Amino acid sequence: MDDAAVAFFRGSPESIPIYEALEHRILTEVPHAEARVQKTQISFYNRHMFACASLLRPIRKASMPNPYVTVSIGLTHGIESTRAAACVEVRPNRWTNHVPLGSPEEVDDELMAWIAEAAELSEGKR
Repeated sequence: MDDAAVAFFRGSPESIPIYEALEHRILTEVPHAEARVQKTQISFYNRHMFACASLLRPIRKASMPNPYVTVSIGLTHGIESTRAAACVEVRPNRWTNHVPLGSPEEVDDELMAWIAEAAELSEGKR
């Protein structure tokens, strides 16, 4: 995790362990992945952006874990899981799925399968 990512979480330092677990798995498991810190999110790219981490609250604050990191994943479908807090069809056959994470342990194989699918899609392999 670089200094820009640490600065991104300046207002929510308790969320850093969640993000570190996410970043580690993505950069380790997704070929050619890189993280880019932006003003409102940390985006993960290979050929194109396939996922991002943010402090977005896709559901009401009382229903969000504390601390949290929201992972947004671009897929051709909505995620049919109770873990997905919101699924939005941003254009035909393109969905943004928001999955709030409340602990590093939630960066599990199920989440990584969705992220791997999104990474393949962004490289044009699906």
